[in-house]
Amino acid sequence: MSITPLMPVYPRCGFRPVRGEHCHLIGEDGRRCLDFASGIAVNALGHSHAGLIGAIQRQAETLMHCSNLYGSPQGESLARRLVERTFADTVFFTNSGAEAVECAIKTARAYHQHAGHEQKFELITFNQAFHGRTLATISASSQEKMHKGFKPLLPGFRYVEFNDLEAVKAAIGPNTAGFLVEPIQGEGGIRVASDAFMQGLRALADEHDLLLVLDEVQCGVGRAGTFYAYEQYGIEPDVLATAKGIGGGFPLGACLATERAARGMVIGTHGSTYGGNPLAMAAGNAVLDAFEAEEILANVRDKSAKIVSRLEQFIGNYPELFDEVRGRGLLLGLKLKVEPRALVEHLRDNHGLLTVAGGENTIRIVPPLVIDDSHIDEFMEKLSAGAASYPTEPSGK
Repeated sequence: MSITPLMPVYPRCGFRPVRGEHCHLIGEDGRRCLDFASGIAVNALGHSHAGLIGAIQRQAETLMHCSNLYGSPQGESLARRLVERTFADTVFFTNSGAEAVECAIKTARAYHQHAGHEQKFELITFNQAFHGRTLATISASSQEKMHKGFKPLLPGFRYVEFNDLEAVKAAIGPNTAGFLVEPIQGEGGIRVASDAFMQGLRALADEHDLLLVLDEVQCGVGRAGTFYAYEQYGIEPDVLATAKGIGGGFPLGACLATERAARGMVIGTHGSTYGGNPLAMAAGNAVLDAFEAEEILANVRDKSAKIVSRLEQFIGNYPELFDEVRGRGLLLGLKLKVEPRALVEHLRDNHGLLTVAGGENTIRIVPPLVIDDSHIDEFMEKLSAGAASYPTEPSGK
């Protein structure tokens, strides 16, 4: 048998973590790396947060799973807290970001079709977006690399250019149900939506009775410096998909919606065997506890300003390598003048710094939201050493 026991869909590297300590990962060989990847923006509280660990342990000793056939005091608690601090009136819990986006897509279609408008099923989405790896979510993306091998795609998505409001206006038609957009594109290259674009989408949705659906799987839960990124645009969505940081490392996602937007999501229209299980709800509540007790949002804004300032001074030393600094909060990117994966590998393998490649030749810098100044110093030291030792023409290029 030539295939590996783990289906070979990931280009796994040689670093094999077995333990996490706050903002570091330790490999099975004892090697210690500074984790500025955070499981791709997942480990918001780092790797050994006592409150999160304790909550999961206590819940595991009590009840891990039953069924959504029964009442859920744990889920009701977390849903209530999310409703209280967001635009939403109601929440559906999932196990992942892709599932949260799937629920958001269904919510947008059901909003119109519940009212008898069967023709309104199409969501306008945006080039370079990433919404997940299910058939619906790859269909919602214009990225051909995700389509290969899985066609035909699902109908119901129309792609236009990100940050181009005129293109959006031209794309609205009789089948349009709404807009699906990341306020900050993560995998697409840390591309930030402009205020005018987001406010324009909200105005168009109101004008045409469409739903504004936000994918904040990567940029939400404090990552951009506010609890959700939409708060920075002076608007509110109708539906929002969230995951990653909301569980602090435990698999958890959610679809948030207003009462009006969720009018079609009635008994029997949607479900999930594991969604909202007590163990996941304990993790989500522990994450919110940490946000309330530890001034995490203030820390994100403070550390973001320091990293951005130091990066902007630093990249001028290597004009052949770096182009610009992008992003908000601790969802930052370094746009390169070279292909990013080779530099990501160089930083990891030779300097013990973990980052993530993204679109548009960008390296994503997504550390835990609980970093302190010492982690910034270590990051800059490792990045500087990595840039200084990076070959002009890397091997394999």
